Amino acid sequence: MMPAASPAPMIELRQVVKTFSNAAGSFEALRGVDLQLMPGEFVSIVGRSGSGKSTLLNMITGIDFPTSGRVLVGGVDILHLSESRRAQWRGSNVGIVFQFFQLLPTLTLLENVMLPMDYVGAYGFDERPGRALALLERVGLAAQAHKLPAAVSIGQQQSAAIARALATDPPLIVADEPTGNLDSRAAAVIIELFEGLAAQGKTIAMVTHDPTLTERTNRTVVISDGMLVNETVARAFPLLGHPHMLQATRLLERRTFQPGATILRQGEAVGSLFLIERGCVEVVLLGRRRSDVTVARLCPGDYFGEIELLRGGRSIASIRAAPDGPVDLLSLSPEAFRQLLESSPLTADSLAETVAARLRENRAHDRRRPGRDGGRA
Repeated sequence: MMPAASPAPMIELRQVVKTFSNAAGSFEALRGVDLQLMPGEFVSIVGRSGSGKSTLLNMITGIDFPTSGRVLVGGVDILHLSESRRAQWRGSNVGIVFQFFQLLPTLTLLENVMLPMDYVGAYGFDERPGRALALLERVGLAAQAHKLPAAVSIGQQQSAAIARALATDPPLIVADEPTGNLDSRAAAVIIELFEGLAAQGKTIAMVTHDPTLTERTNRTVVISDGMLVNETVARAFPLLGHPHMLQATRLLERRTFQPGATILRQGEAVGSLFLIERGCVEVVLLGRRRSDVTVARLCPGDYFGEIELLRGGRSIASIRAAPDGPVDLLSLSPEAFRQLLESSPLTADSLAETVAARLRENRAHDRRRPGRDGGRA
């Protein structure tokens, strides 16, 4: 039986560069961005002001186009479409939620939600009011359907904007700070709605500055100075500043190990910090009679080698690729690791706590190991 084919990316950016030019010169807002978002993913995009977040969203939605590189959304190379066809494509395939709603003030909420359907000719003319009302009901606004935007609260306006974004049943929802002007209760309602849409297979890309929201998404994409931070670095060291995450990203080296392969041997010199990008590894202690004891399993976002680099000495355990699949590792040299710690005292403190916890765990396993003090082997 042939294995099931992997789904195609909903969004794929390939070496995207965006350069803006004016009288003062040229500025690269995006610098060689590669990004894939899969169907059903709920992804947060974070970065400082001016890091390139809005430009990235404009690439995804086809509002703007890159200086070089390719943008494919749902398998469509949107750069090869004419401006009118791109607008038609966007109306059918992308729902956009703006931070400041952009509802038309002279139209009721119901009419605002119907507008995208009218624009792209989606659904029958007689179906559109019923569908718009159903969407408003979904966001808790059925009773407000015939009111103008100015007659409802800010939270209700944003909910109406989300209903409008869903009007043509697009596979992709792009939201720029959708909860930036909302209180915590209204924000929670919107995030729950996004979670439900992702569970139905829609791809959600959301720009946010709120760390409590990034915890609710499947992935967090960090952009700094127009470049994407390696997601494994961001996951492993969340206390690093974004520029330092990017610096570490630039210094990474990648290696792949097949299932069961030994990565480090107990007692061997450790020359790098290793971050797990894909797959899992087993941490193995060598018994008194040469029997192995697996004491831990580390998976994507985990790291190893920090004990030896921080305390000196040789590997306190063996590390091998788990038997259930290959392992992709990212490595940082000792010098790069030291720079990382010097740049972020909070990260240094967090690593010191991790080291202490792992040493306690290893000592506990050592005390329980069969064959110790004349016990069974």
